[in-house]
Amino acid sequence: MSVNDKITEFITFPRTFEKYAWYKPIIVLILTAVIMLILQMVIMGACYLIGGVAFVQSVLGGKGVSVLNSPLGIFFGDLLIIMFIPALYIASRIVDDRPFSSYCSSRGGWNFKLYFKALIIPVILYIVYSFIEHAIFESNGVYQVSILFVVVLLISVPLQSIAEEFMFRGILLQTLGSWFKIPVLAIVIQALIFAAAHGYNSFGFIEMVVAGLIFGFFAWKTNGIEVSSALHTANNFAVGLFVMLGLHSSTSSPELFRVLGVIVFEIVLCLIMYYVGKKTEWFGEIPENA
Repeated sequence: MSVNDKITEFITFPRTFEKYAWYKPIIVLILTAVIMLILQMVIMGACYLIGGVAFVQSVLGGKGVSVLNSPLGIFFGDLLIIMFIPALYIASRIVDDRPFSSYCSSRGGWNFKLYFKALIIPVILYIVYSFIEHAIFESNGVYQVSILFVVVLLISVPLQSIAEEFMFRGILLQTLGSWFKIPVLAIVIQALIFAAAHGYNSFGFIEMVVAGLIFGFFAWKTNGIEVSSALHTANNFAVGLFVMLGLHSSTSSPELFRVLGVIVFEIVLCLIMYYVGKKTEWFGEIPENA
């Protein structure tokens, strides 16, 4: 038996704490939502003070994901989502039912080494796939390389991706898992909620469901959200990079053939990542009998 076989299963981890009660995650979520809203209002207020109503509308007033076609839009959009992490931290301290670190893994907290190792393969493959997709569909945007955009890609995009993982593969997945005690059911439900929260058309919804299933699968198999966060970061980084280079533009209404291509790619990437995790020491958190 490997060391990792002794690690408590991540999805049902909340039930192992002495102060566990089925309703406490609901209280934490409500408090998190309230605190997050307050933090977001502070950010909106700062935007207003910096540039007035016109500035707020320019960076946050786009329709759907179209706001993600500019560095300021991405930065402030990401910042609003990033506020989930401090909001969850404060809420968890108020409720005091379990450590904040338990939301990211059942292995004793966040593993930076695992996250950065898990970034390598998906970042490379997402960029390669994006070039292939661009060559086929010839999508174009506006060339807007800048220091701000580079900062966005290297800092706010990873933090935003991690924040979403705390949200969907952290507290939501664990809450569902602690209620139903059926990991697969919890993974499916959180994937559906994850897809619905992104506001895409029906094709995009299916694509996001697949992504949510893959992220949830890796959170389950690695007993934490580092690998799912790496996959999420790689996807968002590649999209942001191609928007910056003018080779792509974000839309909430993706076409069927593009969605099918992305789904096939994501499944292949999932298989590659899992194979690497099983056959090498890169993702040692995947037990031998998983």
